Amino acid sequence: MQKVLVTGAAGFIGSRLCHYLLELGNYQVFGLDNFDPFYAQSAKENNLAAFRGSPHFTFAELDITNHGALLDFTPESAIVVHLAAKAGVRPSIENPMRYQDVNVRGTQNMLDVAKRKNCKQFVFASSSSVYGVSPTTPWSESDSVLLPISPYAATKIAGELLGHVYAHLYNIRFLALRFFTVIGPAQRPDLAIHKFIDAIENGKELTLYGAGNTERDYTYVGDVLEAIHAAMHYAGSQYEVFNIGNNRPVTLLNLVKTIEKVAGKTAKIKHFPEQPGDVPITYANIGKAQEKLGYAPKTSLEDGVRAFVEWYKTKAL
Repeated sequence: MQKVLVTGAAGFIGSRLCHYLLELGNYQVFGLDNFDPFYAQSAKENNLAAFRGSPHFTFAELDITNHGALLDFTPESAIVVHLAAKAGVRPSIENPMRYQDVNVRGTQNMLDVAKRKNCKQFVFASSSSVYGVSPTTPWSESDSVLLPISPYAATKIAGELLGHVYAHLYNIRFLALRFFTVIGPAQRPDLAIHKFIDAIENGKELTLYGAGNTERDYTYVGDVLEAIHAAMHYAGSQYEVFNIGNNRPVTLLNLVKTIEKVAGKTAKIKHFPEQPGDVPITYANIGKAQEKLGYAPKTSLEDGVRAFVEWYKTKAL
C-alpha cells in the first residue's frame, strides 16, 4: 500500500482527505495534527471519529514546528500532503509572528523531513489569498505579480517559494494547490457559510462586512479532494502551481440568498465596515488544473450549501 502523510489531518480538508484515501483502499495514511485552539478540539475529534479506528490509519498529535517529532513520525518514501497551517486572514494581522513561525518554518521543517525520508511527492495547500488585490480576473497561475494584503497570504507565497527551492535542489516534486474558499460538511466554524447557517438556524443576526458585494469562488470539498488525489500522482514536472477553484464567483448577498433558500428561513442581516485584509473578489482560472490534473469541479454552490446544512443538522442532534 502507498504510504501518505497528511498534516492537518483533523481539520476540515485534512480529515475529509484521510477518509477519502482510506475509502479508496490502497493507502496507508499517517495523519498528524496539533489541535490548534483556533477552534474547538472537540470539533476536530469529531472529524477523526469516522476513521480513527481504521487499521490503515495512524495518528499522532504533534506540531509541524517540532522538527524532531516530524522526523520520527514520517514514514520513508511517503507522499506528503501538507495541509497544516495557521488559518485565517484577519487573525494573521493580529499575530503575524505566530503565522510566520508555523506556516513558514513549519513548511520548511516538512520539506526538510521529506528530503531526509526520501519523500519525492509533496502536495502543498496554498491559497487564493496570494493574489491579493490583483485587478486582472480570472486569476491565473502565470500572473507574474502577486499582491498579498495579509500576513497569512504572504506565508503561503513563502511556502510556494520554499517548495521551488527543494524541487530544484533535492528532486522533490512540489505541487502547490491554491484553494479558493472551500465549502462543504465540517467546514471550519470561522468561515462564512458555517457562521451564516449557524446564525440563521438559531435566529441570530447574520454579520455582513461591507455592502455584501464582495465575491468569492466557492469550491466544494469533494472536488478539492479529487484535485489533491490527482496532484499526489502528477508526474509531468518537478514544480507546478495550480488554482483549485470553481471558476464561478458569487457575491456575498447571493450566498446569503442561497443559504436562505436551502435553509427555508430568512436571514436577519447586520452590516459592519469592511475588514482589513479582505479582498473584493476571488476568481480562479482553472484551465491549467483541468489540462494537467484532469480537474473538473462539478458541485454547484447550492448543492454544496445543501450538503453542509444536512451535516450541520445531523451534528446538532
